Amino acid sequence: MADLTFDERLFLWLNFDGGAVMDAVMETVSGTAMWIPLYAFILYAVWRRYGWRSVLTFLLCLVLAMGVADMLCGIFKHTGMLKSVWADFPARHRPMFHSAVRDLAHVPSYAHGPYGTVSSHAATVVAMAVMSAAAVGRRWYAWFIAAVVLLICYSRIYLACHFPQDLALGAVVGAISGVAIYFLWKKLDAVVEKLR
Repeated sequence: MADLTFDERLFLWLNFDGGAVMDAVMETVSGTAMWIPLYAFILYAVWRRYGWRSVLTFLLCLVLAMGVADMLCGIFKHTGMLKSVWADFPARHRPMFHSAVRDLAHVPSYAHGPYGTVSSHAATVVAMAVMSAAAVGRRWYAWFIAAVVLLICYSRIYLACHFPQDLALGAVVGAISGVAIYFLWKKLDAVVEKLR
């Protein structure tokens, strides 16, 4: 334990064996199907504020933002691209495959690729959260979607898929993607409004 980094120690502090029910809950939270009602609610909220044409352009841009975030994370994961700009940060194995922590961690499932830096889950959910919070424009929604992001990101630690640092880097990628594509959506939406 003495040779572990702060990030690895933090991971082990947050990761625990919650039993079969907790494992199933976290697998569900980490999946996609459970969040379909959330996506429907986001589209409904955008429709209520802007109308159906804006929902179509928003959906297109939301898919783009999440796709860009996911693609960037894939590049970092599979090419070690961060190493070229940050020499001390090579592509790192997921905790479930990481030699320093895998025997100390609770690992419910091994159904993942070996590398976890940068977290695609964190990037895509943060891109969705940033875009939707900016579009919905309500404080209660911003708090709600922040809680959703934290829950999903925590599920990745619980499942031994990511170290906290992987999630933080993914969140940065997602935030940049979300902000950039949000402004693209606003421009695209303005063009669509002029065509009415």
